Amino acid sequence: MIKKHMANPIVQPGSIKPSREGYRVKGSFNAGAAEYNDEIILLLRVAEDCIASEDSIAVPYYRFDSDGGHPEILEKKTSDPDIRLKDTRGVVYKGKDYLSTLSHVRIARSKDSVNFEVDEKPFLYPCDLTESYGVEDARVTKIDNRYYITYTAVSRDGWATALAVTDDFVKIDRKGIIFPPLNKDVSIFPETINGKYCALHRPHNEGFGKPSIWYSESMDLFHWGNHKCLIRPRDTYWEEQKIGGGAAPIKTDKGWLEIYHGKGKNQIYSLFLLLLDLKDPSKVLKRGNEPILFPQEPYEKEGFFPNVVFSNGVIARSNGSVNIYYGACDETVCLAETSIDELLSTL
Repeated sequence: MIKKHMANPIVQPGSIKPSREGYRVKGSFNAGAAEYNDEIILLLRVAEDCIASEDSIAVPYYRFDSDGGHPEILEKKTSDPDIRLKDTRGVVYKGKDYLSTLSHVRIARSKDSVNFEVDEKPFLYPCDLTESYGVEDARVTKIDNRYYITYTAVSRDGWATALAVTDDFVKIDRKGIIFPPLNKDVSIFPETINGKYCALHRPHNEGFGKPSIWYSESMDLFHWGNHKCLIRPRDTYWEEQKIGGGAAPIKTDKGWLEIYHGKGKNQIYSLFLLLLDLKDPSKVLKRGNEPILFPQEPYEKEGFFPNVVFSNGVIARSNGSVNIYYGACDETVCLAETSIDELLSTL
């Protein structure tokens, strides 16, 4: 049903130039995807750390002023009494948290869907305090020849979802946070339904339940309401911890087809299918029982974060073919090829 491309991984950290001297690219993964000017555009999440000298620690951070964000390096001797190693994710210096890696969004372009050239400079990077710990996991939706990008903005307040708009993947108009903390995995439907914009999102449930996929509506893309929980994690090997939406749903004659992810036993991430009603996407028609993609290959099982396949970038063409761009091990971008008919046949 799904064919993993023989060239996988198609984008790797070693092919990407760091955003500044002293930074090092550790991962290029979880790419949003769009078609523009006969090219495939990937919005890569690029994670960078710092190169430290002997007996020192070095971590990236952003300094903010009226001109926006500027990447900097905090480097201190490990013997410094004000340094406290928090865990593998970062350090605390004088009571302030610093992450070991920071992410931004970088554009990659391809004429053949497989071979990509990556821009040298970031496309979306931290510009204010709401993004001080990075910008991550962009999703792209085309509506009336404009491209709407949702991405995760990470700060000391947790993670939220922000919106940006572009017409050409050169200039970008930031609209700010549209889903406050703690909310992520936001994908906007590619057309209005019953006069309203629609989206999937994932509030973080630390109460009685587990993180689930929700539905919401808006008149203007900025103010969202009519929130409804669509599906919750099932008590299975593949979903027992949490679930979340992927790229924008695909319109088919059977319904809105969504490829979502589940996190299960042993921290394993896999991909599943969900079918929603065309006229009322808050209604679930079908849900796949088995994953359509799960870690099998060495590049999916061994890496920065083992046993992860995660997709927030899908290209569905008019001929019915589907390209699923997915992150593997929070490190690389891979490609799986299928079709709408093949996906629907599993539901």
